[in-house]
Order: sequence, then C-alpha cells, then structure tokens
Amino acid sequence: MLELIGYFKEPPGQIVRAIPGAGLNVPIWILGSSLYGAQFAAELGLPYGFASHFAPALMMEAISIYRQRFRPSEFLRRPHLMLGVNIVVADTDEEAKRLFTSHQQAYVNLRRGTLGPLPQPNPRFIAQLSPQERQDIDQTLSVSMIGSFRTVQAGLEAFIGRTQPDELIAVSTIYDHSARLRSYELTAALLEILPKHDVQT
Repeated sequence: MLELIGYFKEPPGQIVRAIPGAGLNVPIWILGSSLYGAQFAAELGLPYGFASHFAPALMMEAISIYRQRFRPSEFLRRPHLMLGVNIVVADTDEEAKRLFTSHQQAYVNLRRGTLGPLPQPNPRFIAQLSPQERQDIDQTLSVSMIGSFRTVQAGLEAFIGRTQPDELIAVSTIYDHSARLRSYELTAALLEILPKHDVQT
C-alpha cells in the first residue's frame, strides 16, 4: 500500500511512473471484510470501507478497532468509515422481497460453486433450501434493508444509529433493470429525510 501511495506522490528520482495518476490527489481507501483491514486502515490513517453487505459478522468489532486505533495522517485527521448495505426498495414489502430473491439465489449459487448470470426472482426459492443454507443466507446477508419506502427508512435509521458511518454504499442486485432504477429512485428519496450521510450506489 505504501508503495502504491508513493506512485501517486511521484517523489524525486522515482523510476516507475503512475500514468495518469502521478501527482494527482487520488483518494486511497482500504476496503476489507476482516479485522486486518480495519487495523491497517487505522495505522495508515486512511478511510476504511467495510464489506458489511456480505461479511457482517465482524462488522462491529472492525468499526471499533478502526476508530479506536486510528492515527491521524496527511490524508485524514479523524476516522472516515463507509459501510456496505444491501438495499432493495419497492412499492410494497412483498415486491421488494421477491426482487431480493435474485440476490439470494446468486449467493447460494456462489457457495455451491454453480456460478452463472443473475437469476430471475423466484419467491419459492427460500423454501427449497436446506435449514443450513437458510441460516447461512440470514447471517451473511443480515445487513440488508428490503421492503417498501417506510420499511427501508426504518431499517436504515436503526442501522445508522447503531453504527454511525460517515458513508454508506448501497448494493442493489436486482434482475429487472426498471425495478433496479425504481429502487434507486426510492433510495434517493430516502436521502432527503435520513440523517445526513453520504450514500454511494
């Protein structure tokens, strides 16, 4: 990481040049799903993005480590945390849950080693899983706000209140393009009434 930072700074005498990045103020983040990333970001004084949208088990511990061990640097004076959140917003809770089954199927396919295109929604999918697979989905995808405008609003408000992130990154794995756009539109509308945090999509 320090070598990468050096490429962007382009110190005198450096042979390798980063083109077009040399000399530019390119934001550098540490992205991670483990405690090591949190420690590394804190030590270097860099912003930290945690993959809570698929690795939530260590989220709270990683947040604590990053904030407690953070060392101010030339990049940041204080910690800057971004958290991943699965978000599917539709006109009803039932429709959002139906749309989310594409994401759930893709996750199970990944675990089974049967990769392929994003599946179409299948409301009967969950009932076809083993108890162990259902538990795995519930745990791994637990940082998910799925539902109507009001349902997702309540979920995000609770999540933000518990974690206090500086930014959120919204992951909306939706099969139908128009439904995905609709989810983004509703998510954008949520930003107008949620506490002022940045949300990237």
